[in-house]
Amino acid sequence: MLVGEMLNRIINKEITINELATMYSVTNQTIQRKIKKLGYEWDKKKSTYKYIGKLPQPLDTDFSALFRKKQPSNYKRIQIKNKDKKKTSYSKDTSDILDVLLVRTKSPPKRVYQGFYLDKDVLSIINSVPKNYKSELVNEALRKVFKEKGLL
Repeated sequence: MLVGEMLNRIINKEITINELATMYSVTNQTIQRKIKKLGYEWDKKKSTYKYIGKLPQPLDTDFSALFRKKQPSNYKRIQIKNKDKKKTSYSKDTSDILDVLLVRTKSPPKRVYQGFYLDKDVLSIINSVPKNYKSELVNEALRKVFKEKGLL
């Protein structure tokens, strides 16, 4: 995501600092520090970012490039339990649509609203995804199961 796009989304309340922190696996303070390091300052009265750095503004800078990548994007994270310790390893597999949605890369199409009761464990996974991608995640998860059962 480009810096200019990210700042506009924050100002328009389409994304929060907390959601960005989750997206990049860092803390809220780290996101705020990166924005400040780029030369932006939050104006509380106007609820917007002011640029106070050296010109030109870094609006076309890729914000994700400011973070070290812990794993290549085409690697899947696998949790392996060894007795009492958890180990994290990576395997080079092609990701399916659920993996893509969990890293928040696809914009949601128009949907029809329908409410359901969910179990707490399922809801916690859905809530770990930013609000703009929750419906997409649920639709793709259900679509995958329905295809496996031959219903779609």
